[in-house]
Amino acid sequence: MPIGGVLTAMVTPFDADGRVDEAGALRLMRHLLDNGSDGLVIAGTTGESATLSDEEKERLWRLAVEEVGDEAYVVAGSGSNDTAHSAHLTRRAAESGVDAALVVTPYYNKPNRRGLIAHFTAVAEAAPELPIILYNIPSRCVIDLDNELLAELAATIPNVQAVKQARYEDVAPIDGLDLLAGNDDMLAKVLDLGGTGGILVSSHVVGGEMRRMIDEPESRQEIHDQLADLFKAMFVTASPTPVKAALEMLGLPAGALRLPMVEASDEERAVIRGVLERHGLLSAV
Repeated sequence: MPIGGVLTAMVTPFDADGRVDEAGALRLMRHLLDNGSDGLVIAGTTGESATLSDEEKERLWRLAVEEVGDEAYVVAGSGSNDTAHSAHLTRRAAESGVDAALVVTPYYNKPNRRGLIAHFTAVAEAAPELPIILYNIPSRCVIDLDNELLAELAATIPNVQAVKQARYEDVAPIDGLDLLAGNDDMLAKVLDLGGTGGILVSSHVVGGEMRRMIDEPESRQEIHDQLADLFKAMFVTASPTPVKAALEMLGLPAGALRLPMVEASDEERAVIRGVLERHGLLSAV
């Protein structure tokens, strides 16, 4: 089956002491599934993966599988810029029972083409039974997986099955890969290109409307246009700061952020509150 639908890149709720709020995470998982999400990406970038320990990641993966694995597609964020560490985490993700792993392009190191192929091959081979979703995001990782390289990875690594495409230029279907929108404001375009869905952030608050973009293609552009201001507000500063602020305003589990991420400023909160009010998600005060 294709990897697709509304896959929400879930935030990681923290408690007042900065620890993972497991009860809050379970509540948020249930809320997302009840409001348009088909699946969840656990401990990805939006989940502040860079500040989570391996033990915290694995615990979150297992919680998701145990609690919602029968009704949701659970994806583990298991990539890093260290091939051995990524391979280890991907193996642990497979053992936790997730449905797929999201593996980001190695950041900071700037490997060449041969290095990229070797990296993804080693990570995929660590868990050959687990579908791998490539995560291409040049804005964070500096380097880009061009379409030719994506096609080569799909053709040569059996369990590489999809790409989360987060570049805006030259987005195109790739033989052998399910195409997933990697930015919220790309969902309509990717679906029109034949993509299968997206790994999304705004679906924390408008998951039902984003699911409609898949189910009602004739209304897709209209829905996109209606949500454009919300998509922009959810990235008014570095993610996941805005979406955590939005969740807090809506009374949903989020908690603080771990440094180096910081809370939304008063100005940023005003933008977020304003868009929630305009969309009828929050009563004006």
